[in-house]
Parts: sequence; C-alpha cells; structure tokens
Amino acid sequence: MEAVSIQNLSKTYPGGKEALKRLSLSLSEGEVFGFLGPNGAGKTTTVKLLTGVLAPSGGRCDIMGVDPNVQPEKAHLLSGIVTEHAQMYDHLTGMENLIFYAAAFGLGQKEGKERSESLLRELELTEAKDRKLAAYSTGMRQRLSLARALLHRPKVLFLDEPTSGLDPESAQNVNQMIHNMARKEGIAVFLCTHQLRYAQEICTRYGLIEQGALLASGTIEELRDRIFPSKSLRICASAVPERLNFSKCGANEFETKIRVKKEIPGLVRKIVEAGEDIYSVTLMEPSLEDIYFALTAGRKGDQTI
Repeated sequence: MEAVSIQNLSKTYPGGKEALKRLSLSLSEGEVFGFLGPNGAGKTTTVKLLTGVLAPSGGRCDIMGVDPNVQPEKAHLLSGIVTEHAQMYDHLTGMENLIFYAAAFGLGQKEGKERSESLLRELELTEAKDRKLAAYSTGMRQRLSLARALLHRPKVLFLDEPTSGLDPESAQNVNQMIHNMARKEGIAVFLCTHQLRYAQEICTRYGLIEQGALLASGTIEELRDRIFPSKSLRICASAVPERLNFSKCGANEFETKIRVKKEIPGLVRKIVEAGEDIYSVTLMEPSLEDIYFALTAGRKGDQTI
C-alpha cells in the first residue's frame, strides 16, 4: 500500500485563486520525499488537503488508504505534522506539553510518559524537560514540535522547514533521526522546503512545484537524465588528443560533453594510450538547484510563446 496517494488534486480558494492544479504523485513507506518550491507554490495547501484541514476542489488524496476529507480523525492518527513555527503551550513545561498531546492522541498515562521521555532524550531536550516552554529557544521549540509529532508513531510525517532555527549540530541530529525513522520504522516523510541544497542532502525523491503545478518528480538521477541529457566531463591532464573533441578551459583543464557515465572509462583509456598523464577526472553533474531553475526557465519560455 502506498503511504500517500494524490490523484488530480486541485484547490481553488474563494475569490478564484487556483492554489493547486491537478496534482498527482505518490509516496512509498520509508521514503523521504522532498516537495520543493518557493513560498506560495502550493506546498502548504497540499499538506492541508492531505490532513483534512481543507477540502479539495477536485481530485482526491489518501493517507494509508484513508481519505482525509471523509475521515479526518483517522487521517490525523496516521500522520504527524511539524510546521515552521511550533505552536504549543508556553505556560506548560516541555514534558507537560508532550504528556498533554500524548493523551490527545489516545496514549495511556504510562505509555505517554515513557514515549515523551524517549523522544526528549533522542532530541537532546532532557535537561530542559521541566522548563516552561516560554523559556525555550526557537531551535528547542522546533525539536519539541518534532517530538510531539512523533508521539503516536505516525505512518506519515509532514515536515515544513524542520531545521528552521536550529544550530548546525541540532540540524544534523534531526536529519539523522529523519533518516532512521524512514529506514528502520518505515515512516514516509513528506518534507516541504524551498531550500533545495538541504533537500538534496536528505531526500530520496523529489517533487518540484511552482504556482500550484507539478513541474517534475523523481530521484535526482531521473531528474538529471530528463532535464540534462548531456553532462560535462572535466579532465585535468598533461594534454588531450584533438580527435576526442575536448575544449581547453584552463591550464591543463579540458572539458567535453557526454551522455552516459559509461563513456568515461573509454575516454580516459584513449588519453592514457596517447601517452598523456591524467591528474583528475570530474563529472560535473547538475544540482537540484540547476534542475529547478532549468524547469522554471523552460516554463516561463513556454508562457512567453
């Protein structure tokens, strides 16, 4: 069973703003999916539709086979949500907040306390568990929000800029925790962010969205092959035979275009057989940012035409 299924999902707000346009994609269990786009692209609207906060204007979606528009309570029990700005109770301590939400999720008193203590330990908040939330820093609030979302062991975790406000070490710990949850517990992670470099580090597959429309989806390799059919190969060598069609781009630096990685050994072999020395070989693969900007530039060009 797919953890998340979205089919031709659309949302038009009162007043005519079309926030989402026939979105279709799916997530498997144990997958870290990056839903990427600028502010206003439709990411938050999608999450609200998937969690039953909003009703769709067209199409459908489900979480573990449950339609959130029909059974929102059941969908909420299957999902956890971490937003960019954690909202909990300032007059309660970190532990009291978690115990309160554990009860709201239906956990018994003993189980709720044990689960809260375990998550506080994993997220390095044990020393702050008895402090009022009002005294927490932004990063501590964000970690406590993640703990709250994980209390009831959700099958799908929605994350909106989960490392916002975290110092580098805390962000690394959160990222490692996300990987472990996906790999060991099979949780599907739906990560919304506009930080493409961050997404490339943590996600296994991506969906790129702009102005409510899905531009492309797939793994980084699939997206590279689709958007950039040729790749730049740069070789640092004493020289390169002219027949290989390399262009010189610096002192002992030569570059050419290839379509597949399998071409590299043959080119290297021909240079060596010509009696030249090779010092380094670098495949210049497009980043997620390169892919996104190529897609958006192409879309603007289509609109101009």
